[in-house]
Amino acid sequence: MKRLTLRTQLLLGILLPVAALISVNTVSLYEQASRSADMAYDRTLLASAKLIGEFLSVAGSGPEARLEAAVPYSALEPFEADKRSRMYYKVSGFSHELVSGFPELRTWQGKLPDGGPYSALVHFYDDSFRGERVRVAVLLQPVATPTALGMATIQVAETMELREALARQILISTLWRQLALVVVIAVVVVIVVQRATRPVRQLSADIARRTENDLTPIGAEGTPRELRPLLDATNQVMQRLKHLLDHQKRFVRDTSHQLRTPLAVLKVQVQSALRGDVGPDQALQEINQTVDRATVLANQMLALAKVEQLRLQDPNDAPLADWAEIVRAVALDLSALIGERHLDFDIATQPSPVRSHEWALRELTRNLLHNAIKHTPDHGRLSVRLHSDGRHAALVISDSGPGITEEQRERLFTPFAAGDLRSGVGLGLAICREIVDALGGSITLDNRRAPGRVLGLDATVRLGLHHHTDEA
Repeated sequence: MKRLTLRTQLLLGILLPVAALISVNTVSLYEQASRSADMAYDRTLLASAKLIGEFLSVAGSGPEARLEAAVPYSALEPFEADKRSRMYYKVSGFSHELVSGFPELRTWQGKLPDGGPYSALVHFYDDSFRGERVRVAVLLQPVATPTALGMATIQVAETMELREALARQILISTLWRQLALVVVIAVVVVIVVQRATRPVRQLSADIARRTENDLTPIGAEGTPRELRPLLDATNQVMQRLKHLLDHQKRFVRDTSHQLRTPLAVLKVQVQSALRGDVGPDQALQEINQTVDRATVLANQMLALAKVEQLRLQDPNDAPLADWAEIVRAVALDLSALIGERHLDFDIATQPSPVRSHEWALRELTRNLLHNAIKHTPDHGRLSVRLHSDGRHAALVISDSGPGITEEQRERLFTPFAAGDLRSGVGLGLAICREIVDALGGSITLDNRRAPGRVLGLDATVRLGLHHHTDEA
């Protein structure tokens, strides 16, 4: 069935049950018609038997009484509908002796009912006579005279040609009507299926005519209601593909643009060192700074590309991770930078299970904490707090730096929009925003103020907590 076209499946799905129902109905109708024909022709046989009974008489009396029948064959001719059927009869006397008729016709051996007054008793059955199937009517006819009383047995048989011909005629007539009904249904189904699948063929043609770069939404005007979910799902997939392709193009463009600058600077520095314009120590130091900057840029560009893959995954498929353990591990990794700056650092965490890949939480926490370390002055205060309100986990990293302006607030989450171009490449907060969006959370940057001055910056990230009851 999976290899068949939709039209063929619909035709088979409709016509096969209809054909089965028609077959059953035809057989039932044929049997009913046959029974009706038997009832009609059986009345003819009974009338013939009664007619023969009118010609019966009794000769003699007492033990010498015997039955006589003077039945001319012409008496049966009015009951012959046409020349296709033949009728035979047999009259048996009081002791089942042959009185008149065809002796080859088997004598009926049925039992008479016990007790009660005599009455006309009729029985019909099928038999064979002279190699042909016949229908036989038996009439038990009481015969009474002043001198004798007895029961005569009258048998009238009719060949089955006329009955079979009538049954065949009824069957053929019924089959023609049923066949015409099937043809009408098939034609209607083909026309309806053709009209119903026209939007599908039109949609297929429209998609086939599209260019390889055309990922605009497919119009749903004039399409049946049943196709709307398919179109919506297709448009969603195309929108995701468009977003992915745009991201890849932007990634390639930004990478080539951003790497071109440090590579050009590195080339100039190497040439300057070869010419002896600067001392070897200074040249190596400048080259080392340029390489570090290019390394950070490459790592962050790769992290940004990896985050884009995270956006395409179902958040419910992510493993369970304890954010508190990750925050403490990241703080331990960056402890050397904290110690180098002689910062007053404190950290407080609560267990916070969230649905996320560990590398994503680690990248998010590392970028925020690294930015806070860079913008906190030497011997300044830096704190990390991770707490929950029962529904969300909130990570708050508070530095004691200069804070941000309103203009910076609008663009800091944009790639390559660093607050201080000399201290970064401007991808850290962009990566944080992408991770938070992929995890369905929120991130904010707020200045911590005192009257007349800024005390520092609070970077706050909120993610939904995972509850064990969610898996029940």
